[in-house]
Amino acid sequence: MSARELVVLGTASQVPTRYRNHNGYLLRWDAEGILFDPGEGTQRQMINAEVTASMITQICITHFHGDHCLGFASMVQRISLDRVPQTVHVYYPGSGQVYYDRLRRASIFHDVSHIAPHPIREAGVIAENKAFTLRTLPLDHGVDAWGYRLDEPDSRTMLPDKLAEAGVRGPAVGALLREGSIELDGRKVLLEDVSVARPGQSVAFVMDTRLCDNAYELAKDVDLLICESTYLHQDVDKARSNGHMTARQAAMVARDAGARKLVLTHFSQRYQSTKPFLAEAKVLHEDVVAARDGDVVPVPKRRPVG
Repeated sequence: MSARELVVLGTASQVPTRYRNHNGYLLRWDAEGILFDPGEGTQRQMINAEVTASMITQICITHFHGDHCLGFASMVQRISLDRVPQTVHVYYPGSGQVYYDRLRRASIFHDVSHIAPHPIREAGVIAENKAFTLRTLPLDHGVDAWGYRLDEPDSRTMLPDKLAEAGVRGPAVGALLREGSIELDGRKVLLEDVSVARPGQSVAFVMDTRLCDNAYELAKDVDLLICESTYLHQDVDKARSNGHMTARQAAMVARDAGARKLVLTHFSQRYQSTKPFLAEAKVLHEDVVAARDGDVVPVPKRRPVG
């Protein structure tokens, strides 16, 4: 069964707490599994969440601070141990190649994994297949950090009643999809006459950054925005000086960019509860989740057409 959902593996920033592991987020997207920022302990958190290394098809690392990458070493070894058959594509800041190399070969193990490194050196599309396009833009964190955005292509849903009424059947359906119109018995049949638009879904991952234009660009009209909210707004000066955002700023991005659902995460250990984060963000954006380790957040259903 296909699923489109975010499995939250960890929500702590810098220092894990009794209830929050270091970062880790698995986006399940039908047959694809994109693991974002595997921090220390991600392998164990995956066991607790009942997700496996064999689900991973891509790994996206925003930057090389430890809470976003120290779990990569163990994940590579688990991928090898489990004999994951597919090639796992890894995207990461190219300026951090030395850190990637250290983590990739951090200890002795029998390596039978299939890992394809993709160092990021410029903004734009970094991966494209039938399921989605993956893009990246630089963020503002003081070290090289990149945000990610996944977009499913728009498509159309054919209407069986309209197809029957127009007399379109068999190979003609495929031709209509490809060409946009066909000639049939002296009549011109248009694709829009026998189908409805099926807008693609989208997800943005904005981690470890000050408020910046690219955070808005990544989040523009997405269905699901996963966004750092390290501080409460009472500590906005600390957020700015340390290269982070507050819950209010994350909600500003979601609201002004038109993101449908906002997932707050990456909470500082100075705060015992995430309830104030949720309250602060909800003033500006109605659909907000303050993520907890182990949460599963479905990608919202497709936007209605029209």
